Amino acid sequence: MAGRRGWGGRPPDNDEEASRRIVAAAVDLIGRTGSEISIADVAESLGVIRQTVYRYFPSADALMKAAAIASVDGFLDRLTQHVSGIEDAVDAMTEGVVYTLTEVRRTPHLGILLTGSYSNAHPDGLTSEEARTFGMTMVRRFDVDWEHYGYDDASLRELVEYVLRTMQSFFISPGNPPRGDDDLRQYLRRWMGAAIIAQMQPSANI
Repeated sequence: MAGRRGWGGRPPDNDEEASRRIVAAAVDLIGRTGSEISIADVAESLGVIRQTVYRYFPSADALMKAAAIASVDGFLDRLTQHVSGIEDAVDAMTEGVVYTLTEVRRTPHLGILLTGSYSNAHPDGLTSEEARTFGMTMVRRFDVDWEHYGYDDASLRELVEYVLRTMQSFFISPGNPPRGDDDLRQYLRRWMGAAIIAQMQPSANI
């Protein structure tokens, strides 16, 4: 098939393999360059023409989204290790947000989970199912007893939405000059922390 020519002399056996190899190439390129990539970049790395990549991914955004999803498990493993042993909800969420923002700056394909586009052109991406699932998976890995803080599944999903919106705002507009990690931690503990513990207060459900 014409769409499978090239591939470094090893054409894929089927469309599923072709798609996996394209995504793997994108993840590798982003990891090595630390910047956004184009369809042409990925095609060149695979030894195929751009039309071959377009067959599986209609746009660079679609490919970056696939790269982000493919990278989530590794990121979550690193995040889990970073916050391991932190049982305080405010401290755990603060560290989670600071760590995530740092990782997003290093790997733009993770940024798409917060913005919907590596070009920041679609700021409503945080409402996507992928972003919410990512957020819920993230907080469920914390060593935090969320029920102790008054959270059931529905309220925890609301908290995840709030945190995603907070992270997105810092990702899109980090400030001038941007806060350092210590200043950001202090800011988040004061303001985001108040929102987190509000669920324990009787008035929170009024």
